[in-house]
Amino acid sequence: MARNKPGPKKKRLNKVIKTNRRVPVWVMQRTSRKVTTHPKRHHWRRSKLQR
Repeated sequence: MARNKPGPKKKRLNKVIKTNRRVPVWVMQRTSRKVTTHPKRHHWRRSKLQR
């Protein structure tokens, strides 16, 4: 990927980086650990971003 990216694309990539977080602890406690994984979580090497 190019080093110089357009601004809108950088904003989209930044949003994806922010969403790539684990489920908060309080959510696990509230659901009695039924929800432990994040549906939008991705690994940088295993799967690429959806377009």
